[in-house]
Amino acid sequence: MEKVTLEAVSREGIGVKGALSQIRAEKKVPAVVYGGHKEPVSITVAVKDLEKIMKAGKNTLVEMTLNGAKELVLVKEVQFHAVTDKPIHADFQRVSMKDKMNVVVPLKLEGTPADVAQYGAIIEHIMREIEVRALVSAIPHEIVVDITPMTINKGILAGDIKLPQGVELVTDGEAPVVHLAIPKDDTPAPAPAADDAAAAQPESSSTKGKKDEEGNLAKDNKDAAAKDAKK
Repeated sequence: MEKVTLEAVSREGIGVKGALSQIRAEKKVPAVVYGGHKEPVSITVAVKDLEKIMKAGKNTLVEMTLNGAKELVLVKEVQFHAVTDKPIHADFQRVSMKDKMNVVVPLKLEGTPADVAQYGAIIEHIMREIEVRALVSAIPHEIVVDITPMTINKGILAGDIKLPQGVELVTDGEAPVVHLAIPKDDTPAPAPAADDAAAAQPESSSTKGKKDEEGNLAKDNKDAAAKDAKK
C-alpha cells in the first residue's frame, strides 16, 4: 500500500492565548495524534502537507515523523473553517500493519441502469459511505458500486456490494445504498367539459327558489284545468 510521508512537530504553548492564531498564521495546522497504546500528543503539521494527504484520498496511510521517530497513522478527522474552507485542525490515529481496524470508506457509483432511459427513473444515492473492517494494508480509498444491473423493482443493499479481497462489511447488510425512483407526474388534470361543468354546478338559493315557484305554478294550472273539465 502506498504511503505518504509527513513531518510533524510537538506543539508548545497549549492553552496560551493567541497560540493557535500564531500557528495558523505560519500556515500550519494544530493537530493531535493518538492510539497505539500511547498517550495522545499535540502536534502541528504544515497545511500543504495535510492537503497533500487529503488529495491522495480517504484512508491514505501516512508515515509520520515526530521527534525523530517514525510511526504509521491515518487521518481520522479534519475540521475546516466555515468561511475559508481551510483546514483548522486534524486528528491522526496510530495504526499497526498487523492489526485489523474498522474504517469508513466512500462509495462511488458507476454505470447507468436501463430503466433510467426507458422510464425516466431517478437514481437516489441513499448511503454514500459504508463501514468495513480490514488490515491497514487492505483498506481501500473508495469502493466502486456498479449500478448498471439495477432496476426499479430491485435496488442495492450494503450486503450486495462486492468488497475487495480481505475487506469485511461492518455496516448492516440490509441497509439500502441506492435505488431508482419514478418521477411524479405533475401534468394538470384536464378541465371538465361544459355540459359536465353545468351538471356539477351546485344550485344557488335564488335558482332553486325560482325552480320551486315554476313547479308550483304548473301544478296549480293543472288542477284548474281538471276542475273545468268536470263542469
